[in-house]
Amino acid sequence: MKNRYLKNVSTLKMEPEKCTGCGKCLEVCPHNVFVMTNGKSVITEKDNCIECGACVKNCPFNALEVKPGVGCASAIIKGWLTGTEPSCDCSDGSCC
Repeated sequence: MKNRYLKNVSTLKMEPEKCTGCGKCLEVCPHNVFVMTNGKSVITEKDNCIECGACVKNCPFNALEVKPGVGCASAIIKGWLTGTEPSCDCSDGSCC
């Protein structure tokens, strides 16, 4: 079963001309949002994006952009439900 969130709300954007095909976004994305096509990364499952920012933080060519939103809200709600500190910061590894 694929992890789908709210349809068409993710702020994830890519500037294809900046992508060099290094594959870092594929390595770090926890929800398989990207695939490699013709030597470049392509967003194929945008609705799977939890907006954690791992792809943006790891893209050495600044080809990606995302604003905290649905994914961040999901992490905060999960924190409330599980009794952990609500956070959308991926530095603690909770979302990525």
